[in-house]
Amino acid sequence: MADPLQSAINNQQSKICVVAGDGVGKEVIPAAVEVLGSLGLGLEFVEADAGFERFQKSGNAIPDATLAEIESAGVAMFGATSSPTTGAVAGYRSPILAMRRAFDLYANLRPVRSLPGPFSRPNVDLLIVRENTEGMYAGRERRDGDTAIAERVITARGSERIARVAFAYARKLQISNLKSQTSNSKKQTVTVVHKANVLKVTDGLFRESCLKVAPEFPGVTVDEMLVDAMAMRLVRDPENFDVIVTTNLFGDILSDEAAALIGGLGIAPSANIGERAAVFEPVHGSAPDIAGQGIANPIGAILSAAMLLDHIGQGAAADRVRAAVNAVIVDRVWPRDLGGSATTREVTAAIIGNL
Repeated sequence: MADPLQSAINNQQSKICVVAGDGVGKEVIPAAVEVLGSLGLGLEFVEADAGFERFQKSGNAIPDATLAEIESAGVAMFGATSSPTTGAVAGYRSPILAMRRAFDLYANLRPVRSLPGPFSRPNVDLLIVRENTEGMYAGRERRDGDTAIAERVITARGSERIARVAFAYARKLQISNLKSQTSNSKKQTVTVVHKANVLKVTDGLFRESCLKVAPEFPGVTVDEMLVDAMAMRLVRDPENFDVIVTTNLFGDILSDEAAALIGGLGIAPSANIGERAAVFEPVHGSAPDIAGQGIANPIGAILSAAMLLDHIGQGAAADRVRAAVNAVIVDRVWPRDLGGSATTREVTAAIIGNL
């Protein structure tokens, strides 16, 4: 069985598409690009446009030219985008959802790692692998008078391929532990999270598909847990989890909950991975209330850039970025959402200074 991570691990390249988006995306994504440019890797950055501001100007939130640039590069840094405040707007489509569908970005990766600050719970090091294209976000909603209906779509194909990503990551981290001769028993268990006791057909299929994949990865342990129990366990003992795989909506909720353990959404990175492209983004929103003030936290975007480096085969550079972020946290150069007073510029400059 082919390793679903193999292309990501060996995909060395230099061109990166940059889509800053709206609001604070225009501040934190340039910060992440500046960090990437400071590494001396010969990276080429190509800017493209998307977002609600783009929609208001042209009637198109994500032009075909932007999608073409992403496909050409194969990887993109993406910032937050605003959404219409008046409900549905004719012709508007969410740029990130459009990218997920255009490139079948089926795996959403949300690492949750402790940072060396008092705002972060210690000894947390887990990865939430979220199915990214179906479930409740399949886009099948309809209204019948006073009744609104959303269809939850779960397929065996979608469930099996996201399970393979989760097991492949667990195996990769297990091998890494063996090579470093660590005695740490973590990074060897995949926990399948579902609600098959109630959603017997849809989550029953997801559970069945994940457990079917498990024997393809000998040496990696598989466990399972109901989503409500997992929500409690993430608060009580997140240190005991390694790789968590779950459906789209459950993964969306659990990953934001987990981010609160280490300091909040401002420092949470993510990746959207497919076979044709990969898009890396901080998980926070466009934050229009602070946009343009120069106080947005760039750490989530910069750690997303580190994930991009891992993806294109620049693991050593990715480690440098993460180490520089940790050094800045230790030095207490903190933005406002972490309890400090440093500006976006000051945090970025401090991270570059620690590279």
